[in-house]
Amino acid sequence: MKYTYTCKKVSLNDSIKEYAEKKISKLERYFREDTAAFVTFSVEKDHLCTVEVTIRGGGTLLRAQTEAPDGDMRGAIDAAVGYIERQILKNKTRLAKRLRSEGFPPAAPADDFEVAEEKEFNIVRTKRFSVKPMSTEEAILQMNLLDHDFFVFRSSEDDSLCIVYHRKNGGYGLIVTDEEE
Repeated sequence: MKYTYTCKKVSLNDSIKEYAEKKISKLERYFREDTAAFVTFSVEKDHLCTVEVTIRGGGTLLRAQTEAPDGDMRGAIDAAVGYIERQILKNKTRLAKRLRSEGFPPAAPADDFEVAEEKEFNIVRTKRFSVKPMSTEEAILQMNLLDHDFFVFRSSEDDSLCIVYHRKNGGYGLIVTDEEE
């Protein structure tokens, strides 16, 4: 696995990076050799440590963002790796086709965490609506008026399908799709 580290508003010593690499390397059994792990460390106000781990491999993207108080970077790393492993085990039947299927254990040990595999995705509601061309600002306004967390619209600038959403740490995000030819 190839590791890439980014530090925002914090400088870390090599021991934290080595700790992260040691913990994330336990997930290597699920992935092929061409896997990349991107780890971002940051410290917010009030000494709140944030660790974001993104693993890209086998056509799959897994992401976890965890926080720990009082500079506990190791605790945030442990929580992020645990979250990703639970996601892998929860969806192991679907992911086995994309990831290394021999990496999945036959059964999880009883003393570890308990994860029930989700057998099917239960869609409880389907909604249809027309996607109107508008600016990003209009889409954000519409999302706020509807009190939704996201809003789908067609960009009036280039006619691409876009999504605006509320970010957890405040502000808004914009996803712009590229049409495949």
